[in-house]
Amino acid sequence: MTYTVVNQIGADAEAAIRAAHPDVDVVPLEGDPPPTLRADALFAGWGDWDEIVRWADATGAPWVQLPGTGVDSVPAALYADRVVTCARGASAVPIAEFVLGALLAHAKRFPQTWLTEPPKRWNFARLDVLHGATLGLVGLGGIGTAVAERALPFGMRVVALRRTAAPSPNAGVEVVTDLGDVLAVADHLVLAAPATARTRHLLDDDALRRVKPGVHLVNIARGSLVDHDALRVALDDGRVGLATLDTVEPEPLPAGHWLYSHPNVRLSAHVSWYTPEMFRHVIDLFVENLGRARAGQPLHGVVDPAEGY
Repeated sequence: MTYTVVNQIGADAEAAIRAAHPDVDVVPLEGDPPPTLRADALFAGWGDWDEIVRWADATGAPWVQLPGTGVDSVPAALYADRVVTCARGASAVPIAEFVLGALLAHAKRFPQTWLTEPPKRWNFARLDVLHGATLGLVGLGGIGTAVAERALPFGMRVVALRRTAAPSPNAGVEVVTDLGDVLAVADHLVLAAPATARTRHLLDDDALRRVKPGVHLVNIARGSLVDHDALRVALDDGRVGLATLDTVEPEPLPAGHWLYSHPNVRLSAHVSWYTPEMFRHVIDLFVENLGRARAGQPLHGVVDPAEGY
């Protein structure tokens, strides 16, 4: 019996699927679904969600693989009577490197340290080190774990918040289950939790009143985790010394927004995930899951719609 995959992710994905599973029929997700088409899987998640749900329903696909990790924009209709998986962990390495770059830029005052004219004093600068500083992680999934792996060799103390007291996959990471235990000690506070109803405005005015004064906030998760009005007050009064934000709310951020011009904000356009190999990694994850599906094995990256990740 022919196994059919509907593919929205492009020619590279189709080539990889055919190379690993030459007997699989690959159908592009274009236009209207053929009325007689029955699919075993959809590899989709870009653009119009209504169109993706329409294809999933019309083809009766029991499984949809998403090319991304975050599922906060996925409509509830996609979960109806089917399994949804995501590319969990695909972007962990580039995002973790981005975080370490942000921590080092803060400690070494980049780009301010670079010279364009003679300084007032030579052989002196007010720089800092990561060694001995405390990294607070909100979330210890694939991204949080990858950040911890890279922070520990710098001699940082790593304290991570997770929903349960299950031990960290990284030896040396202190696990806590109360947000306040992270806020009180973190010199660098990294948000790496999914966007859910539970985490919306996790950093609100109350939380920001409990941070260690001068904390460096890094958000590579979702903008909804931070109440930006409360953040502006905390930046202005010095409770937050610097905010490195790769994700904000809304996205794209409109022209003239205060985050573009605040002197203590480092803003980027949700690019921390990018690497030239990212799309290849996402495709490889689907091809691996396709093999598992055909062999009747459990799929990787299954999304719990109730939890939102």
